[in-house]
This record gives sequence, structure tokens and C-alpha cells, in this order.
Amino acid sequence: MIQINSTQAIDKLKSLTASVKLPPALSQKVNELFDELDMSSQSDQFWQKHQQTKKYLDWIIQLPWYQDSQDILDINFAREILDKNHYGLEDIKQRLLEYVSVLALQKTRQPDQKVRAPILLFVGLVGTGKTTMATSITQMLGRKLIRIPFGGLGDPLYLRGQSRVYSEAEPGQIIKGLVQVSTNNPVILLDEIDRVADESLNTIMGVLVELLDPEQNHKFIDHFIDYPFDLSQAIFCATCNNTKRIATAVLDRLEIIDMPSYTDEEKQVIGQKYLLPGVLKDAGLKADEIKIESSVWPNIIRPLGFDAGVRTLKRNLEMLVRKAARLIFEGQTHQVVINPDNVKHFIPQW
Repeated sequence: MIQINSTQAIDKLKSLTASVKLPPALSQKVNELFDELDMSSQSDQFWQKHQQTKKYLDWIIQLPWYQDSQDILDINFAREILDKNHYGLEDIKQRLLEYVSVLALQKTRQPDQKVRAPILLFVGLVGTGKTTMATSITQMLGRKLIRIPFGGLGDPLYLRGQSRVYSEAEPGQIIKGLVQVSTNNPVILLDEIDRVADESLNTIMGVLVELLDPEQNHKFIDHFIDYPFDLSQAIFCATCNNTKRIATAVLDRLEIIDMPSYTDEEKQVIGQKYLLPGVLKDAGLKADEIKIESSVWPNIIRPLGFDAGVRTLKRNLEMLVRKAARLIFEGQTHQVVINPDNVKHFIPQW
């Protein structure tokens, strides 16, 4: 095994950053780290400092300091994506198409100004399409998505990272997400921001204020990176079940969009046109191998009572399709027909 000396080790680290464009002040900071390594090259602490420096460099050279993605900004394409992913919700779709129009005008008529998109908060019960709506925004703009779940979140360091003075320190989820998508203007989905742990509610709301405030987020500082990253071109979206636990300072920076509950009639269309084809595909079945009679859909939609969203409906369809798949796989039939007489064998009923 070839042993390398401290000078060779430092040269290898310098080569990591040689071909990467970093902000000038950060490059200066990196050079100072190299100087510190040089000074400790004969000490017992050298290799520990070397590993810490390498870990830091590995993160900063992967960050998309100057990489962005080009927005699609095609109103017809945006409409196509919204209609493909969502049934109904016409008022919400119109609002999102208005946002695309404004973004397009800003980029074409004010190319030298930074675009500031509204920060949307989708509010609604479980299964009403909040997260899917944020995904649709990502698709219709052609951007990358960073999803950060807040359910049970109890440590603000999860978002902001930990100082490098700690040996096990790492960046927070914002920085990790940026490294993963390799673009500085993704859609950042803050999912279920009302489900933060009680003991950390105030501190995490404070971090949210900084993330969502355009006067602050152009200089977002992760404790590990310890250098400001510009998040002003990212599009933030958030979801919650209700707004009672969200700080007023955070709500002031959000535009609330209420997600309505679906009627049984809407759920039937969603089940037939949106959910069932995907469930069949996931199960390896063809569309003609299962037939569900129209009179059965109310039993599938409400086997055990009312549900505002469509998650229960999807679970019911998955259960039904699994049982049908077994019958087909075992050779008992080539087509399963679900009717009022046999539906209770496929999904539970009152």
C-alpha cells in the first residue's frame, strides 16, 4: 500500500476544488482552510483535520452555486399537466395557470430582475391532493423537486445542519436536497408544516420565516456549510391539514389555497380514470382482466364510511386488485368481474 505524506494529501484536496467554480469569498475561505492544514502538517492532529476538511469540500463542490434549470413556462403544457394529475379543482388550476403567466412575463419582460414566485400553502384534509399539487407545479415548470417532511420534526438542525466543530456534523435537509437535485432553483416542498413536535414548534417556525422571506432567503446559512446560499430563485410550497399551529409570521409569507373535499361522484371519476389504471399497472394486470360494474363503485368509495380524500379509495382499489390478481395467477379465471354479489369478498363492507 502506497503511503502519502501530508503535502501530497493537501495537494489532492486542492485538486478537488481546482475545476469547480465557487463564490469568490468561499474560495478565499477554502484557501484559508488549506493554510491551516499546512500549518498543522507536522502535528498529530493533521489527519483528523484533513478528514474534516475533505468532508467539507465534498459538500461545497457538489452544491449548485451557479447551476439552474430552465423553466418551461408553456401555458398549454401547464394545463395538460394539471388536467392529467387532478380531476376538477378548476379554481385552483386557474390560479396556478395565472402564476405561470406571471412568471413567463417576468422572465421575458424583466430578464435582469430576479423572479419572486408566490409561496403557496395548500391546506386540506388527508388525501385531498396537497402534495400531488406541489408535484404538478414541479412538472409543469420542468423543475426538480425537493420534498422535506415536517411530520414529527423536533430538531431545527434537521433543516439548518450542525456546526463542523462536531465530529459527526452534516448539512441540513435544504443543502442535502440541493446537492441531490443539482440545481439552485428547484421547487422545495415543505410537507405537513403543522405537524412539528410541540417542544420545537417555535424554533422551527423561526427557521421557516428565514426560508420563506425573500429578504432573507437569498442568504440562507446552513451551520455546516457556514456560507450563505441563495435560495431566492427556488419556488417554495407548503402543505398542512390546518393552520392553527402555524406561526402568524409564517402565515404572513404564505398564500393559502384551500383544497376541497371530494364528493362521491368526483371520487368515482378519480377512481376510474386516475387511480385504477395505475393500480392495475403496478399489479401487472391488463385493463381488460378486471371489470368493475358501475353499481359497485359506491361500495368501493365508502365501504366503511366517509373519507374526505382519495387515499382510502386507492387502498381499497389496491386490495381489490391484489385479490383479483391472485385468482388470475392461480388460473381460476381469465377475467374478474366485480359486482354487488361478490364485492364483499374483495373489500370489507359495513
